Amino acid sequence: MCGIVAYVGPRDAAPILLEGLQRLEYRGYDSAGLVVSNKGLKLRKVKGRVADLAAAVPARFKGSLGIGHTRWATHGEPSDVNAHPHLSNDQRIAVVHNGIIENADELRAKLTADGAEFLSETDSEVLAHLIARTVADTATLEEAVRLALKRVVGTYGIAVLDAERPGEVVVARNGSPIVLGIGEKEMFAASDVAALVRYTRQVVHLEDGELAVIKADGFHTFTSDARETAKEPLVVDWDTGHYDTGGYAHYLLKEISEQPDTVARTLRGRIDDRFHIAHLGGLNLTPHETRAFRRVKIIGCGSAYYSGQIGAQLIEELARIPADAEPASEFRYRNPVVEHDTLYVAISQSGETYDTLAAVQELKRKGGRVLGIVNTVGSAIARECAGGIYLHAGPEVSVASTKAFTSTAVAFALLALHFGRVHDLSPADGRRICDGLRRLPGQIEEIIAGGDHIAALASKYADHPSMMFVGRVRGYPVAREGAQKLKEISYVHAEAYPASELKHGPLALIGPETPTVAVVPDDELLDKNLTTLGEIRARGGRVLMVGHREPDAKLADDVILVPKNEPELDPILLGIPLQIFAYHAAVVLDRDVDRPRNLAKSVTVE
Repeated sequence: MCGIVAYVGPRDAAPILLEGLQRLEYRGYDSAGLVVSNKGLKLRKVKGRVADLAAAVPARFKGSLGIGHTRWATHGEPSDVNAHPHLSNDQRIAVVHNGIIENADELRAKLTADGAEFLSETDSEVLAHLIARTVADTATLEEAVRLALKRVVGTYGIAVLDAERPGEVVVARNGSPIVLGIGEKEMFAASDVAALVRYTRQVVHLEDGELAVIKADGFHTFTSDARETAKEPLVVDWDTGHYDTGGYAHYLLKEISEQPDTVARTLRGRIDDRFHIAHLGGLNLTPHETRAFRRVKIIGCGSAYYSGQIGAQLIEELARIPADAEPASEFRYRNPVVEHDTLYVAISQSGETYDTLAAVQELKRKGGRVLGIVNTVGSAIARECAGGIYLHAGPEVSVASTKAFTSTAVAFALLALHFGRVHDLSPADGRRICDGLRRLPGQIEEIIAGGDHIAALASKYADHPSMMFVGRVRGYPVAREGAQKLKEISYVHAEAYPASELKHGPLALIGPETPTVAVVPDDELLDKNLTTLGEIRARGGRVLMVGHREPDAKLADDVILVPKNEPELDPILLGIPLQIFAYHAAVVLDRDVDRPRNLAKSVTVE
């Protein structure tokens, strides 16, 4: 959730750190800071944006290595003092930290008794004092950090400087990502490759329980029990252009507009016309293994969970295998029964979502077979899973997920097609789904072209304090994601319900002041959905319908029409107008569209 950047090399560190922190602003934060080493440590940190930090850094702020941080508050309110980096009392050790130290209170009490003076309310400051107490008795900074972390319970991604060892930075990972960047006679480290792509495409991902020392001429990695590890660099195919707005008003609008291309990339090379099946070699499953699974369980958080609901429905419809989706944050705590004939699928755009990663690790511990659907090559979840599907949607910068959500639903359609054809889906139905998948990019482009109509409707409805979203079966997860988008970026209260559940309680909320967005596909449930619209209108409720055909004027105040695809694939298209609607509502309400309050892009803490 926070951002870390570190640099060692011949150049001035501060501009590189500031630029890297700007690249990480999308992750969500409330304060920022940096420290450079040059005959002692020079520190600047502020409550506010990276631009505020840049304004506070003097022109002569020289140093050829340093660490920087953007903080999302977990312990202590946002303030200059609580911002990172944190220094030891003797100004020798500087630390930046992502994660949560669970035994911070215990360590703070012991360190205070030993003479440490704490300036902040954060759990992270404990690390600076702990390493300072250890470094005096060790020959190297890496050994001091390793031994200090032995006393820590919790999650962390950290970077550490020692004023008396000015040629190196030590980083460590346990549950919070750290990536090394390999340059030409210079080295970088960060919590996200976004901070590195301007300078290098060669990266190394640390595993949990792994540490690294970076120096200008290279790096070495080792485990928490001092065993050396060998790491092979990966080449990332993202560049700085992926992190620019490209002339759009917001990253979110850019990412919505990119969806015809991102869906095409997700599909590219994966449709087999000979057998009308999806070619998914990354699953690492033989047809025999695939047929042996009797159930599919999908786990994810937020929008990933809602895309998993779409995926579960696709798998049941096309493969006729029981499937369901569950929030990973609930799954990991309820001591689930892990069955040998159940395939588990974990979803995460970043591949670093902590609750989902923890659920994957628990499933592996119990012998479960786990596939991953992720967007970030080399991410923790991708490395933990036995196989899976990369989305190839490109980096998603805005906190609210759009193109990754849609590409995930498309990936599930491919997975369902693959499973269906291995089971009992006919070649004719396989061909039908393949043809429908090919039509998706063009149909998404058609929806985006009608954005002015959707924007006008968003302006019309944005001033309502609350909205209902309803859908049946295929439409219900679309309604849930639509409500999620509206509430997270516009701050308009929105709730989603199965349309069939309205009479069982939610109908009491219906009235002129609470409009309903109804997702109404042209499928076998059309008549039932239209009956629901009549029930809402009979109680004075306003209706905005998203569907495939114009209803009777008595049933809807406004309509957004969406191109028709195959019934199983329609949910992928029905969600696009709701993204556009939420975006324009947020703009009308003057919200921070890309960085909504209290939220972060990659949730790497509990």
